[in-house]
Amino acid sequence: MKIWLDGELCDAEGARVSVLDHGLTVGDGVFETLRTVDGRAFALTRHLDRLTASARGLGLPDPDLDEVRRACAAVLEANPVPLGRLRITYTGGLSPLGSDRGEAAPTLVVAVGEVPRRPDTTAVVTVPWTRNERGALAGLKSTSYGENVVALARARAEGASEALFGNTVGQLCEGTGSNVFVALDGVLHTPPLSSGCLAGITRALAVEWTGAKETDLPLDVLERADEVFLTSTLRDVQAVTRVDGRQLGDMPGPLTAEAMRVFTERAAADFDPR
Repeated sequence: MKIWLDGELCDAEGARVSVLDHGLTVGDGVFETLRTVDGRAFALTRHLDRLTASARGLGLPDPDLDEVRRACAAVLEANPVPLGRLRITYTGGLSPLGSDRGEAAPTLVVAVGEVPRRPDTTAVVTVPWTRNERGALAGLKSTSYGENVVALARARAEGASEALFGNTVGQLCEGTGSNVFVALDGVLHTPPLSSGCLAGITRALAVEWTGAKETDLPLDVLERADEVFLTSTLRDVQAVTRVDGRQLGDMPGPLTAEAMRVFTERAAADFDPR
C-alpha cells in the first residue's frame, strides 16, 4: 500500500508520524472519508469544502486543497481498488505535550483501503450518552472520536451496526458516523444542523434529491417512525429494520426504497455534485 504523507507517496511500512503529533496526543485534527469507485472519489469537492470548514472551526490553517487533490489522485492511482474508503487526515502537526499547538506545519495523510459493498438493511441502537449541540466541536469532522468508539462498541455488542445519539435537550441527533432520517405519515424528516449533527455530505444530497424536511425531532420519534434510514459516505442510503428492540420490517419501506433508488441514480449521473 502507498500512502501520501506530507508531500509524497511512501510505503505504508515507512509512513511515520511523530509521537508528538498533536493529532495523536490530543486528537487535534480533522478528517474526511470518501467513497471511491474504480479510482474515482465521489463528491470530492464537497468533502474538501467541509475539510476546510472543519479545519477553520478547530483553528487550523486552511489545507492546501490543490495538494490534497494531488494526494488523492496519487493514492488512488497507486492503490487500485474497485470500491474503497479514501481517508484524508489533517492534524495540528508536531507540538509540545499538552493542548497548546507548536509552530510546525500541519500533518497531511491520505490513504485508501478496499471495502465491501454495504448490505441494504441494518439494525441500530440508541445509547444513553448525548451529543452537545453547543460544544466547541459540534458539527466538525474532528479526529476526537473517542465517544464514537465507545458508542459503536455498545452497538456491536447488541448486534447492531450503528448507535444513535440524542442531544442535550432530548432531540434526535445522529449516529457515530451517519445521519438519520425518519418517515412520518408519508414525509421524510432529518434533524437540522442546529441539533449538533454533522453536516453529512450524503445527508445534504439526500435532502436535496428526496425533498426531506429538516425538523427538530424528539429522540423517541424512533419508537413510532414508519421508516428509518441512515446516510453516510459508505452507506449511501441504508434502511434500518430494527431500532433497539423494535422491528420495523425485513426490507426497506417504500419511502426508503425510493430514496435508495434516487440516490443511486443521481450519484451515478454526477460523481462530483456541487
